[in-house]
Amino acid sequence: MAKIKGDIVIDIERCKGCQVCVPVCPNDTIAMSDKVNAKGFKYAFKAQDNCIGCANCAIVCPDGVITVYKKKMK
Repeated sequence: MAKIKGDIVIDIERCKGCQVCVPVCPNDTIAMSDKVNAKGFKYAFKAQDNCIGCANCAIVCPDGVITVYKKKMK
């Protein structure tokens, strides 16, 4: 059975820091930055490389700033 490896890309300049994505991640892949983006918001970022590609974060993101990628691993 093939294992799925996930990855996310977050557009930090469009992120408003609502933090909705953080609690829905089953692997705690996403965290909030202490830094701010150009609009003055603290933004979400990929804190760990353990994404499973479930896309929960992208589904709940109200601004659609998270893109999820999936890759089959052998």
